[in-house]
Amino acid sequence: MIDFGSDRPVHRQLADIIRADIAAGRLKPGQALPSETRLMQQYELGRVAVRQALGVLRSEGLIVTVKREGSYVRPQAPVQRVVVEGLAEVTARMPSPDERKKLDLPEGVPVFVIKEPRQSSRILPADRTVLVWAAARKNSTPRDSA
Repeated sequence: MIDFGSDRPVHRQLADIIRADIAAGRLKPGQALPSETRLMQQYELGRVAVRQALGVLRSEGLIVTVKREGSYVRPQAPVQRVVVEGLAEVTARMPSPDERKKLDLPEGVPVFVIKEPRQSSRILPADRTVLVWAAARKNSTPRDSA
């Protein structure tokens, strides 16, 4: 439920509720979210707060919104493990519109840019890429934490 006395903005609280429903499987990939009007009624919020909550979830890559249709839980693509050589430089940034289209990324999902010596840069979707450093693979013993 929304706590109107909380310091946390109501749109963030609604985003938390929907995010928890997605994580728990109550809202499944591809499933439509309730309409903005239904969310307004159910949580006694204004349209602006509901739209802000949906915007937060879109920026996290959890939902997609189709104009005149509504918002849907975004299907999660399988995660790809990518080996990175020790001298590589890895940065994260927001993709260009062309990169978003090519990688089929929703708004708000960043990309990794991997620059390895003597190779062209690779641009990978951060929401479905796990980077593994080659040195880490060779030295697989757990490290002590301080």
